[in-house]
Amino acid sequence: MNRATFVDYYSVLGVDRNASYEDIRRAYRKLARKYHPDISKEEGAEERFKQISEAYEVLRDPEKRERYDRLGQNWRGGEQVPPQGFNGFGRGPSSYRDVRVDSGGGFGESSFSDFFESLFGAQNRRWSRSQGFSTQGSDTEAVLELSLEEAARGGRRKITIDGRTLDVNVLPGVADGQRIRLAGQGAPGTQGGPSGDLFLRVRLKSHPRFRAEGRDLHTDLPVTPWEGALGANVTIETLAGRANLRVPAGSSSGRRLRLRGQGMPNQNGPPGDLYATVMIHVPRRPSDQERELFERLAEVSDFNPRPRDDD
Repeated sequence: MNRATFVDYYSVLGVDRNASYEDIRRAYRKLARKYHPDISKEEGAEERFKQISEAYEVLRDPEKRERYDRLGQNWRGGEQVPPQGFNGFGRGPSSYRDVRVDSGGGFGESSFSDFFESLFGAQNRRWSRSQGFSTQGSDTEAVLELSLEEAARGGRRKITIDGRTLDVNVLPGVADGQRIRLAGQGAPGTQGGPSGDLFLRVRLKSHPRFRAEGRDLHTDLPVTPWEGALGANVTIETLAGRANLRVPAGSSSGRRLRLRGQGMPNQNGPPGDLYATVMIHVPRRPSDQERELFERLAEVSDFNPRPRDDD
């Protein structure tokens, strides 16, 4: 088929534009059986079979389908998406530790043939080898572990996967669970087909001071009893360095103070905030003078944070 011509993939599969994945899958299986070259005697069955497979490969993938729906005839602009042939009915989950690759449900020669054997019978094992259809390699996934500082700063990093050294551009403020796509770095294709893509899923390492919740960061702020009671200006650590923070008078443990814009950067909007939770700390071994002052405070103060029977 002419790859430069826009093709309505929904019409190719005979489904509505709002069709679910299951609708698309059922339509593909039905048409694939009908037009398989070893079964169909219709003229042009092989070409029709290729169109059906290409349409299914795009519409089964949420990202490719969204791009196709949004851009129409220009959907391939900046990203060629050749047909991946017959890449199963969903990729198996990747198994990974640190940065390594598992191809999941992609096709080598055996799995490619096994697919057709399950769909049409053993004769297709011979067909797939003799016809020599090229197929795009499956997408693969690996984990990219980053510290909060590395994720906030971004920049280029070199990673090694299966003996290959790859250059990765990490955007500042990349979020936990976000995927970074490396085009053409996945599993190799068959019969000269292009390689799939590699997706690096970001995993943020635990941090000794900060807890990430979305783009907001949370930290504990140790405060002395007199700073909590009287108020104070204190210095607090942020990902970008130190910052000044005002602790209002009368602050008890658990009070949250916000530093606007001191959370994780955001490429598509405002940065997150840093929330500091007040934690009142007392001396573990008070000096004689400190003990005397605390005892004096206990004598003169009628403050009782615990509920009373008559409350």
